[in-house]
Amino acid sequence: MSVTKFTKEHEWIRVENDIGTVGITVYAQEQLGDVVYVELPEPGRTVARGKEMAVVESVKAASEVYAPVAGEVVAVNELLSGEPGRVNADAMGEGWFFKLKLSDPKQFAALMDEAAYQKFIEGLS
Repeated sequence: MSVTKFTKEHEWIRVENDIGTVGITVYAQEQLGDVVYVELPEPGRTVARGKEMAVVESVKAASEVYAPVAGEVVAVNELLSGEPGRVNADAMGEGWFFKLKLSDPKQFAALMDEAAYQKFIEGLS
């Protein structure tokens, strides 16, 4: 069974068998507007939690995507290169950015669940 958690920087991570699929939240893509370009990390790259992993550019702004947990990039969503609009169409599904092999599962446990994230974004408006 997979569990999805969220960061204050508006990333989501869904973990199954120590592999976390990472993307930006619906709230984040709504703030950005139409996504026109996504820069993805190289597979094999190791990253610390909170470090920049990818860049998403929209008609409004460019924004960094941070690693919600430490790990190694094991896959990237190649479809975003040709179809960055997938992020707008399905931010929590086909619009995922990369997959990480978690190096410390405790970091995942410390992230917000969906109810906590909803409360967090309600406090932003």
